Amino acid sequence: MHILIIGAAGMVGRKLTARLAKDGALGGKSISAFTLADVVEAPAPAGFGGKVTSLAVDISDAAVAAKLVSGRPDVIFHLAAIVSGEAEADFDKGYRINLDGTRHLLDAIRAEGAKAPYVPRVVNTSSIAVFGAPFPELIHDEFFSTPLTSYGTQKAIGELLLTDYSRKGFMDGISIRLPTICIRPGKPNAAASGFFSNILREPLVGQEAVLPVDDSVLHWHASPRSAVGFLMHAATMDLTKMGWRRAITMPGLAATVGEQIEALRRVAGEKAVKLIRRMPDETIIRIVSGWPRAFDASRALSLGFKAEATFDEIIKVHVEDELGGKLP
Repeated sequence: MHILIIGAAGMVGRKLTARLAKDGALGGKSISAFTLADVVEAPAPAGFGGKVTSLAVDISDAAVAAKLVSGRPDVIFHLAAIVSGEAEADFDKGYRINLDGTRHLLDAIRAEGAKAPYVPRVVNTSSIAVFGAPFPELIHDEFFSTPLTSYGTQKAIGELLLTDYSRKGFMDGISIRLPTICIRPGKPNAAASGFFSNILREPLVGQEAVLPVDDSVLHWHASPRSAVGFLMHAATMDLTKMGWRRAITMPGLAATVGEQIEALRRVAGEKAVKLIRRMPDETIIRIVSGWPRAFDASRALSLGFKAEATFDEIIKVHVEDELGGKLP
């Protein structure tokens, strides 16, 4: 099996590559090759004995998409995107990467299939940002998409394109709407949602973190470990069970910022909580106010997707996966 991961140098891309390389198989089929694509070269996974091709490319270039697909990968994970805050700040870049890049990929797959039969499984990462206020208390998959950000709009269009291209038989695709992934390892990025991770990640290692919103802000979360599990399940499940509703919201945990902080207190103590510094940011407050808060993910759960049930679990996953299983 040949697997293409676009966005392989990002946090979820690296974790997905490492997990697949460790398992050596996906859906019972041995993995013989990886193609890893991103704006920078992604590192080859440790311990993998097959072929690894790592490319630094711009997915918004149609010629690049054609090149990536020319090797006819069996499974394509499309993770590449610029994040919400950056897409909102740079309108043209957001549409070039998040929309044009997706369209070029889908068209490249269609063109490759016109040469000889080729219908790969495509797993596209979407976002809960496709939904816009006003929200019901719990958002179902049937709730209409009226995004209130450019990022959410770009993701919603990508969902529609993938479903239509799948319906026409050009690919067998699924879009999974990821919760905010928390706790993200590494350093803060340009995502408006970054503070959800920052207020936990930094205090866990004795560093200050800035909280730009009120403790009452409620949001939908899952861990990086769960995100990898979502992707792998989406790549192997029987998509006929979904019909042509090929976009689905992933399970997660609805928690307020205050509940996050209380979980931090239980896991790491008062000393960690005191490292959180409250500095309201009106831009982030405005963006976050337009985001959905809680979901009914019963459809995803019925199809075999799984996530954490408490924020204590999410923090403990981070400690296990990123801090060697113990606090400094």
